[in-house]
Amino acid sequence: MIPPSRTSAPTPAFAPTPDPLTPARDITHAHFQAGDQVVVLKGAAGGEPWGDAMRVVAPSWHTPTDEDGWRLRDATGGAQTYITAHPRYLVHLSRRCPDCLIYLRAMEDHLLPKYPGRDALVDCGWYTTTAVGQLVHVSDARGGR
Repeated sequence: MIPPSRTSAPTPAFAPTPDPLTPARDITHAHFQAGDQVVVLKGAAGGEPWGDAMRVVAPSWHTPTDEDGWRLRDATGGAQTYITAHPRYLVHLSRRCPDCLIYLRAMEDHLLPKYPGRDALVDCGWYTTTAVGQLVHVSDARGGR
């Protein structure tokens, strides 16, 4: 996997590439711990998965999904250094756990054939950040929140 970059591509003007895997992923809040290094997969670059690398900071409530989430810190800064994300959006970077490896492999199998030979960064448009700093998958977004 390409080391995740904090360089964000603009959200595409076209419809996002469907993501049937993340919304159905069953990961509990306890799967991640404060201090874990994680990535939020957002697309592909150079034939590899691409995403934003972050560090898990503290538990928090994830209002858009009404479930517990994690407060994440982006060590490289950017427009927003801290966000809150649902556990099913995260993949371990700091350790090789079976659940995250299975998800990563399934995402590679699903996503990478759609962009063969593309060296450019492809942001699939799966995520948005709410006004209160919560990372929300497009399948979880609810009107008015």
